[in-house]
Amino acid sequence: MSLFAELGMRYPIIQAPMAGVQGSELALAVTRVGGLGSLPAAMLTSAELRSKLGRLTQSGLGPFNINFFCHRQREPDPVALASWQQRLAPYYAEFGILPPTVTTAPSRAPFNEDHAAMVAEFRPAVVSFHFGLPAPELLAQVKAAGAKVLASATTVAEAVWLAQHGADAIIAQGLEAGGHRGHFLSDDLALQQSTLTLLAQILAVTDLPVIAAGGIVDGKGIANALAMGASAVQMGTAFLCCHEATTSVLHRAALHSPQGQQTALTNLFSGRPARGIVNRLMKELGPLSDLAPHFPYASGALAPLRTAAEKVGDCGFSPLWAGQNVSGCWDLPACELMACWVKEAGLG
Repeated sequence: MSLFAELGMRYPIIQAPMAGVQGSELALAVTRVGGLGSLPAAMLTSAELRSKLGRLTQSGLGPFNINFFCHRQREPDPVALASWQQRLAPYYAEFGILPPTVTTAPSRAPFNEDHAAMVAEFRPAVVSFHFGLPAPELLAQVKAAGAKVLASATTVAEAVWLAQHGADAIIAQGLEAGGHRGHFLSDDLALQQSTLTLLAQILAVTDLPVIAAGGIVDGKGIANALAMGASAVQMGTAFLCCHEATTSVLHRAALHSPQGQQTALTNLFSGRPARGIVNRLMKELGPLSDLAPHFPYASGALAPLRTAAEKVGDCGFSPLWAGQNVSGCWDLPACELMACWVKEAGLG
């Protein structure tokens, strides 16, 4: 029996965890129709995470995936933060706002003891990690709770490392994928590969289940990945405009506009490379800039600019995370999207 059949999934489709554009409702909708719904936890407070986990587990619908970051928490660099604010000063003036007095970013906590305790309490079927794996003692607690462990690899070397350090399945995150790159062994973006290229190479070096992620937006893409040997696919961008997503009106409009076809990797919004729709800030400063403070502190100085701009219908300072292929962003309930993909992929 495959890992995903063992979990009780009817279809090998995982909804990618997407902080800022979803809550528990999207995860519920996907699991309800036989996929694996995911909840992003890195930006949630303990109270918020507890509430959402309770909502998921009490539903009794099936398996869920809870996703955490595993970045090394670094102290903010005051000099870098000051330089970043200075570079953004003309934009503050343009919108008639003052620079923020507190420049540390909203919490993006790496997986910790509190998270491990919550996993033990709620016992989700799957726990996934981005930016590597947690410390061995924390990972052991996750496994003791009975969860299957998924983790993202952006290179073959990362896949081998994950297999050697306790992952139960590997997410092959291709360069097409939206949101933050999951790399953790090297920051060299030249090592990043497209989804199908990466998938084939990872399949050649591991017997673990491999999940294809990046640029898959329809049934044909699902079928292609499965035919190559993927055990499942992970899809994020294709869910951004569904009814259960909390994606903003401005973000949805950008996805449906010609602008949505132009994406790039940028570190401006968080301090770490992530793929999003090209907007004003990316055009004028980057999209990659050495001035951006290290993750996750770049976002603090941008927060008031984003708020001021969005109030007047301007998304030029907003992180419009999206993959390279936005052609599958339909304004439909998640259950209808899933039904279309299942039929197109011949999974029904």
